[in-house]
Amino acid sequence: MKYVKLLAVVAVVATIISCQQKGKKNDVPVVGFVDAFEDATIAQARTGFTDALKKGGFSEDAHTVKIEYRNAQNDIPQLTQIVNYFVSQPVDVVATSTTLSTVTALQKSKTIPVFAMVSPVPERMKVLDASGKAPANLFGALEDLNYIDTSFSIIPHILKPKAGAKLVVGMIYNQSEPQSADAMERIKGLAAKLNVNLVALPLNNSSEASLVTQSLLAKGIDAFFANPDNTVFAAFETIKKNCDAKNVPIFTSEAGLVQRGAVAAFGADIYQWGYQAGEQAVQYLKTHKTDGLKPELVKIRKRVYNADVAKKYKLTLPSNFEAIK
Repeated sequence: MKYVKLLAVVAVVATIISCQQKGKKNDVPVVGFVDAFEDATIAQARTGFTDALKKGGFSEDAHTVKIEYRNAQNDIPQLTQIVNYFVSQPVDVVATSTTLSTVTALQKSKTIPVFAMVSPVPERMKVLDASGKAPANLFGALEDLNYIDTSFSIIPHILKPKAGAKLVVGMIYNQSEPQSADAMERIKGLAAKLNVNLVALPLNNSSEASLVTQSLLAKGIDAFFANPDNTVFAAFETIKKNCDAKNVPIFTSEAGLVQRGAVAAFGADIYQWGYQAGEQAVQYLKTHKTDGLKPELVKIRKRVYNADVAKKYKLTLPSNFEAIK
């Protein structure tokens, strides 16, 4: 009889502890953060996002937030599984880095706020509904392609072709990435206006980057343009190795790639991109309301160059370009 009473007491105590733990867990918001693939430049967005959370009072160190981080390692079934897990929990917020992560999250949930970064505007992600409206749960910092004009135009300005000569610029693009294909079409029109001969070759994944880059180099290109393409990010070291072997400089629209060996860029600061999305997430986590929140365009862009690479190719950058550290 005493044994039965003891069991009853233990059960009651266990229930109380369990309820306390559940209550404590529910007091701490949970952020599900998903990266589509592993990349040193893209990783800066996550750092910016978590730094913004910390500044806003949501820190894992202080136990004021729990961040469930997952990386799909460029595997679509795994990405889908990760997002399904976040939705099933459910987490309070989903943070997405790069287009595929954002699109997958929007497909799997219509209610959990999605704070996107390193992703294009809704129309370029093709997530608008039949009436042309973006998903109601989409927030964060997004990108259009208007900056591409400036990014690409710096190439003839810096390389300065001889009178009558026509620069040949090569680029690769992933046909399955909407922003990459759109960028290629935009650059094609811009190249014609700049008297630049553009040679663009498609690829399906980063494993093809070496062969495709070698094919471009065989066509006698004067420069390589690394456009906003996740496949280019993932294969950048391979692209750079091949270009270096043929003494072909790389220009880009992404400031993060300059640190990795491109000559120069006019584009978004990836860390600040993530930070901007994080500031929005902080506002939601404090109020649990989306009032006043909406997807924003990237606010901070930089004109940067790699001094060592510029020296290697004997290139002089305009005074409004800052040497990247």
